[in-house]
Amino acid sequence: MTGPHQPETGPAGRGRLSVSSVALGSFAIVLSEFLPVGLLPAIASDLDVRVGTAGLMVVVTGLFAAVAAPAITVAAARLDRRVVLVGLSGLLVVSDALAAAAPTFPVLLLARVLLGLSLGGFWAIGAGIAGRLVPPADTIRATALITAGISVATVVSLPLGAAVSALTTWRVAFVIGGLVGLVALALQLVALPRVPAAGRVRFSTLGALLRVPRARVGLVGAGILFAAQFAASTYVTPYLQDLVAAGPATVTLALLLFGVAGIAGNFVAGRTLGRSVLGTAATAQVVLAAAVVLLPSLVHPTPAVLVLVAVWGFAWGGLPLALQTWMSTASPAGVETGLALFVTTIQLALAIGSVLGGAVVSSFGIATDFRLAGALALVGAVVLVALGSRRRATASAVSTPDASPDRESVATATPLA
Repeated sequence: MTGPHQPETGPAGRGRLSVSSVALGSFAIVLSEFLPVGLLPAIASDLDVRVGTAGLMVVVTGLFAAVAAPAITVAAARLDRRVVLVGLSGLLVVSDALAAAAPTFPVLLLARVLLGLSLGGFWAIGAGIAGRLVPPADTIRATALITAGISVATVVSLPLGAAVSALTTWRVAFVIGGLVGLVALALQLVALPRVPAAGRVRFSTLGALLRVPRARVGLVGAGILFAAQFAASTYVTPYLQDLVAAGPATVTLALLLFGVAGIAGNFVAGRTLGRSVLGTAATAQVVLAAAVVLLPSLVHPTPAVLVLVAVWGFAWGGLPLALQTWMSTASPAGVETGLALFVTTIQLALAIGSVLGGAVVSSFGIATDFRLAGALALVGAVVLVALGSRRRATASAVSTPDASPDRESVATATPLA
């Protein structure tokens, strides 16, 4: 039997290929989630619904992902993780195929429900599987690669969606997502080894996690951060168009810079998290808050705006991985338990942040929205530092000199300078 800290693959190369197959799966799912966002007017026109109604396809995906993360984690608790991930990738392919062929809007909504189920389950299980595929020393970097699939998808989805809108029908976006998902599915069938379930997960286990102080801190911090991020990022294009007076080329460049910087931030965080989860998360949140607050005051010169947008993207790029790592180390019942509640929290926070941002923009303008989002991000950093440091101090006080460090103290080593 494989020990708890031993990768369940053979050669190191096989482990890297297995991780890559999961990373491609995360890329395919997030690409499918975001590709149609810029195509809502075309979808609404073709299926004879209002644009606001077409927007339900985005909300439905997030809500079902929030439900699916804990539900699938519990329902599939005894199943081989390879079987679960392959099944969820297959569900993604079915979802995109159904969406591409949808004759009516209700059928398209059904396809997005299936995508939400795939998204929530895959993230909760796939993001925590890296430690089962590679040696312990490589776990954070392998997790960073899986998380990078999400970052790369956000970069690709915006320009690719624009190209689809300009060149062909919106249905091609779902064909593209399905084809990428099909490649990921094939790679997982070839590369993923058997990964037996690590332990039984029940809904009571998930509820018990809410009584763990470190887990509560992580969930509150993640919820505040994701609400802040999407309150602002949802309106970054209007900011560039209306306040900066940027043309289409400049807007595209800014979005690309944001995404590419996010990918870089993800991999930098993969290195710094080994020194301090708390330090990495708090530093990135403070930088993100500063960038978002400064943007409304800095509308010229354009190169300075682009630099600040890139700084924002860089800070954001490492935060999902940092908070994911926090939750992974906070759960005494195993990584998947922490990640299930993490995915539910961030999906709900994403929706709340977008709605909050829309209300503020409508009533007070984009500048106020950005300043509010920056303030929220700063609150999230304060929550992590104040409450996270208190938990670390408590853990240190009860430790004996010859005791081995627990997961919490390891995860929150000396903060970065």
